[in-house]
Amino acid sequence: MTAAAQRLWWVRHGPTHAKTMVGWSDLPADLSDTAQIARLSAHLPHAPVISSTLSRAQATADAIQGTRPRLADDADLREMHFGEWELKSFPEIEQSHPRLSRQYWETPGDIQAPGGESWFQTEARVCAAVARLPQHQDIIIVAHFGVILTQLALALGRDPHSILAQKIDNLSVTRIDNGPAGPSAPLINHLP
Repeated sequence: MTAAAQRLWWVRHGPTHAKTMVGWSDLPADLSDTAQIARLSAHLPHAPVISSTLSRAQATADAIQGTRPRLADDADLREMHFGEWELKSFPEIEQSHPRLSRQYWETPGDIQAPGGESWFQTEARVCAAVARLPQHQDIIIVAHFGVILTQLALALGRDPHSILAQKIDNLSVTRIDNGPAGPSAPLINHLP
């Protein structure tokens, strides 16, 4: 690839409507808003599509793919692994792990849920997946809230705690450009 920027079009999967911590659990996406999905697909370039191996991301990728080529889905694009906190509500987690749950949100980085992974472990996993992507000018990646935030934090030079306040809506687009001058994020949480 020449000096042109590679544009990664990060799409958050359709909603699951779960009110719990959903990481590696394979909950389906609600893709009933076909008008929004059509707008999303029309907004994206004609470029290869890849998703995490969780069905909510795969189904969303299928819904927006159209005539775009499909790359093999990558397990390293899965959401953060919440271990024992998986499918638990915030009050349940606060009750079972009051100190650790505060540290998890207030000083993320190396802190991890019991049996889960930390922010930095997730970031390293996702960066490995991004490094394996083919060198197309545009690639559409259907993934998850935490996954997108790890890449956005790197692009903006933000720490994990401050980036956790960033909203990433379901079916939104966040574009990260990797150019010769470094990464930039000209589009964040855009709902077409």
